Amino acid sequence: MPSVGETIGTAAAVFTGTNVDDVIILTVLFLTARAGGVPRPWQIVVGQYAGIAVLVAVSAVAALGLTVVPDRWVGLLGLVPFGLGVRGLFRKGDDAAPVASGVVSIAGVTVANGADNISVYTPLFRTIGVGSSLVTVAVFGVLVAVWCVAASWLGSHRRVIDLVERSGRWLVPVVFMVIGAVIMAGMIFRE
Repeated sequence: MPSVGETIGTAAAVFTGTNVDDVIILTVLFLTARAGGVPRPWQIVVGQYAGIAVLVAVSAVAALGLTVVPDRWVGLLGLVPFGLGVRGLFRKGDDAAPVASGVVSIAGVTVANGADNISVYTPLFRTIGVGSSLVTVAVFGVLVAVWCVAASWLGSHRRVIDLVERSGRWLVPVVFMVIGAVIMAGMIFRE
Protein backbone atom coordinates (compact mmCIF):
# COMPACT_ATOMS: atom_id res chain seq x y z
CA MET A 1 0.00 0.00 0.00
CA PRO A 2 1.63 3.29 -1.09
CA SER A 3 1.87 6.21 1.35
CA VAL A 4 -0.40 9.23 0.91
CA GLY A 5 2.57 11.25 -0.39
CA GLU A 6 3.44 8.56 -2.94
CA THR A 7 -0.19 8.35 -3.99
CA ILE A 8 -0.40 12.14 -4.45
CA GLY A 9 2.83 12.16 -6.49
CA THR A 10 1.69 9.26 -8.66
CA ALA A 11 -1.74 10.81 -9.19
CA ALA A 12 -0.19 14.15 -10.19
CA ALA A 13 2.19 12.46 -12.63
CA VAL A 14 -0.58 10.33 -14.14
CA PHE A 15 -2.94 13.30 -14.50
CA THR A 16 -0.24 15.47 -16.07
CA GLY A 17 0.83 12.77 -18.50
CA THR A 18 -2.68 11.99 -19.67
CA ASN A 19 -4.00 15.57 -19.80
CA VAL A 20 -1.26 17.67 -21.39
CA ASP A 21 -3.36 17.76 -24.56
CA ASP A 22 -6.34 19.08 -22.59
CA VAL A 23 -4.44 22.31 -21.88
CA ILE A 24 -4.48 22.99 -25.63
CA ILE A 25 -8.19 22.24 -25.93
CA LEU A 26 -9.03 24.33 -22.86
CA THR A 27 -6.89 27.21 -24.12
CA VAL A 28 -8.76 27.18 -27.44
CA LEU A 29 -12.07 27.16 -25.56
CA PHE A 30 -11.05 30.07 -23.31
CA LEU A 31 -9.79 32.00 -26.36
CA THR A 32 -13.10 31.37 -28.09
CA ALA A 33 -14.94 32.57 -24.99
CA ARG A 34 -12.91 35.77 -24.85
CA ALA A 35 -13.22 36.44 -28.58
CA GLY A 36 -16.89 35.59 -29.01
CA GLY A 37 -18.48 35.26 -25.58
CA VAL A 38 -19.39 31.59 -26.02
CA PRO A 39 -18.87 29.23 -24.31
CA ARG A 40 -18.94 30.97 -20.98
CA PRO A 41 -15.89 30.32 -18.77
CA TRP A 42 -18.05 28.53 -16.18
CA GLN A 43 -19.27 26.16 -18.91
CA ILE A 44 -15.69 25.32 -19.82
CA VAL A 45 -14.80 24.54 -16.21
CA VAL A 46 -17.97 22.52 -15.52
CA GLY A 47 -17.62 20.69 -18.85
CA GLN A 48 -14.01 19.78 -18.09
CA TYR A 49 -14.94 18.51 -14.62
CA ALA A 50 -17.84 16.52 -16.06
CA GLY A 51 -15.67 14.98 -18.77
CA ILE A 52 -12.92 14.01 -16.32
CA ALA A 53 -15.57 12.59 -13.96
CA VAL A 54 -16.90 10.38 -16.77
CA LEU A 55 -13.37 9.19 -17.60
CA VAL A 56 -12.69 8.38 -13.94
CA ALA A 57 -16.03 6.59 -13.56
CA VAL A 58 -15.49 4.49 -16.70
CA SER A 59 -11.97 3.66 -15.53
CA ALA A 60 -13.20 2.69 -12.07
CA VAL A 61 -15.89 0.44 -13.54
CA ALA A 62 -13.37 -1.10 -15.93
CA ALA A 63 -10.99 -1.61 -13.00
CA LEU A 64 -13.71 -3.65 -11.33
CA GLY A 65 -13.52 -6.00 -14.28
CA LEU A 66 -16.41 -4.68 -16.31
CA THR A 67 -15.71 -3.69 -19.88
CA VAL A 68 -17.88 -0.74 -20.78
CA VAL A 69 -16.38 -0.08 -24.19
CA PRO A 70 -14.02 -2.53 -25.89
CA ASP A 71 -10.54 -0.98 -26.25
CA ARG A 72 -10.61 -1.34 -30.03
CA TRP A 73 -13.67 0.95 -30.23
CA VAL A 74 -12.55 3.71 -27.86
CA GLY A 75 -10.86 5.58 -30.72
CA LEU A 76 -14.24 6.07 -32.38
CA LEU A 77 -14.89 8.67 -29.69
CA GLY A 78 -12.67 10.86 -31.89
CA LEU A 79 -15.76 11.32 -34.04
CA VAL A 80 -17.14 13.68 -31.34
CA PRO A 81 -14.58 16.50 -31.68
CA PHE A 82 -14.23 15.82 -35.41
CA GLY A 83 -18.00 16.16 -35.90
CA LEU A 84 -18.13 19.30 -33.76
CA GLY A 85 -15.33 20.75 -35.88
CA VAL A 86 -17.09 19.94 -39.15
CA ARG A 87 -20.32 21.44 -37.84
CA GLY A 88 -18.49 24.62 -36.75
CA LEU A 89 -16.63 24.88 -40.06
CA PHE A 90 -19.76 24.73 -42.19
CA ARG A 91 -21.93 27.10 -40.20
CA LYS A 92 -22.51 30.29 -42.15
CA GLY A 93 -22.65 33.97 -41.29
CA ASP A 94 -24.56 34.91 -38.18
CA ASP A 95 -25.33 31.25 -37.51
CA ALA A 96 -21.62 30.60 -36.97
CA ALA A 97 -21.18 29.31 -33.46
CA PRO A 98 -18.27 28.07 -31.45
CA VAL A 99 -17.39 24.41 -31.89
CA ALA A 100 -18.10 23.54 -28.29
CA SER A 101 -20.66 25.93 -26.91
CA GLY A 102 -21.97 24.31 -23.76
CA VAL A 103 -21.23 22.02 -20.86
CA VAL A 104 -22.32 18.85 -22.66
CA SER A 105 -20.25 19.45 -25.80
CA ILE A 106 -17.18 20.43 -23.74
CA ALA A 107 -17.56 17.30 -21.60
CA GLY A 108 -17.95 15.29 -24.81
CA VAL A 109 -14.71 16.64 -26.20
CA THR A 110 -12.94 15.85 -22.91
CA VAL A 111 -14.28 12.29 -22.95
CA ALA A 112 -13.48 11.82 -26.63
CA ASN A 113 -9.93 12.96 -25.99
CA GLY A 114 -9.65 10.62 -23.00
CA ALA A 115 -8.84 7.18 -24.41
CA ASP A 116 -5.36 7.49 -22.97
CA ASN A 117 -6.84 8.48 -19.62
CA ILE A 118 -8.96 5.32 -19.47
CA SER A 119 -6.08 3.11 -20.55
CA VAL A 120 -3.88 4.53 -17.76
CA TYR A 121 -6.47 5.08 -14.99
CA THR A 122 -7.98 1.58 -15.24
CA PRO A 123 -4.87 -0.41 -14.28
CA LEU A 124 -3.93 2.27 -11.74
CA PHE A 125 -7.29 1.97 -9.95
CA ARG A 126 -7.11 -1.81 -10.18
CA THR A 127 -3.76 -1.94 -8.38
CA ILE A 128 -3.82 0.82 -5.73
CA GLY A 129 -6.94 0.01 -3.72
CA VAL A 130 -9.95 2.03 -2.66
CA GLY A 131 -8.24 4.45 -0.25
CA SER A 132 -5.49 5.39 -2.66
CA SER A 133 -8.05 5.62 -5.49
CA LEU A 134 -10.04 8.18 -3.49
CA VAL A 135 -6.89 10.24 -2.86
CA THR A 136 -6.07 9.97 -6.59
CA VAL A 137 -9.53 11.24 -7.57
CA ALA A 138 -9.15 14.18 -5.14
CA VAL A 139 -5.78 15.05 -6.72
CA PHE A 140 -7.40 14.88 -10.16
CA GLY A 141 -10.09 17.30 -8.96
CA VAL A 142 -7.50 19.83 -7.81
CA LEU A 143 -5.50 19.47 -11.01
CA VAL A 144 -8.56 20.07 -13.22
CA ALA A 145 -8.80 23.49 -11.55
CA VAL A 146 -5.08 24.07 -12.14
CA TRP A 147 -5.50 23.10 -15.82
CA CYS A 148 -8.44 25.49 -16.23
CA VAL A 149 -6.55 28.38 -14.62
CA ALA A 150 -3.47 27.71 -16.76
CA ALA A 151 -5.53 27.49 -19.95
CA SER A 152 -7.45 30.65 -19.09
CA TRP A 153 -4.15 32.46 -18.51
CA LEU A 154 -2.70 31.14 -21.78
CA GLY A 155 -5.86 32.23 -23.56
CA SER A 156 -5.75 35.76 -22.15
CA HIS A 157 -2.98 37.15 -24.33
CA ARG A 158 -4.25 39.96 -26.55
CA ARG A 159 -2.40 38.85 -29.71
CA VAL A 160 -3.79 35.35 -29.45
CA ILE A 161 -7.31 36.69 -28.84
CA ASP A 162 -6.94 38.97 -31.89
CA LEU A 163 -5.88 35.96 -33.99
CA VAL A 164 -8.92 33.98 -32.88
CA GLU A 165 -11.20 36.95 -33.54
CA ARG A 166 -9.82 37.20 -37.11
CA SER A 167 -9.51 33.52 -38.01
CA GLY A 168 -11.40 31.67 -35.30
CA ARG A 169 -14.27 31.02 -37.72
CA TRP A 170 -12.16 28.34 -39.40
CA LEU A 171 -9.19 27.91 -37.01
CA VAL A 172 -11.10 26.57 -33.99
CA PRO A 173 -13.14 24.02 -35.99
CA VAL A 174 -9.97 22.82 -37.76
CA VAL A 175 -8.22 22.34 -34.39
CA PHE A 176 -11.14 20.19 -33.22
CA MET A 177 -11.12 18.19 -36.46
CA VAL A 178 -7.38 17.54 -36.07
CA ILE A 179 -7.88 16.43 -32.45
CA GLY A 180 -10.64 14.03 -33.57
CA ALA A 181 -8.50 12.66 -36.39
CA VAL A 182 -5.57 12.08 -34.02
CA ILE A 183 -7.83 10.19 -31.59
CA MET A 184 -9.17 7.97 -34.40
CA ALA A 185 -5.68 7.44 -35.83
CA GLY A 186 -4.58 6.22 -32.42
CA MET A 187 -7.24 3.51 -32.64
CA ILE A 188 -6.11 2.46 -36.10
CA PHE A 189 -2.41 2.31 -35.28
CA ARG A 190 -2.99 0.55 -31.95
CA GLU A 191 -4.49 -2.49 -33.70
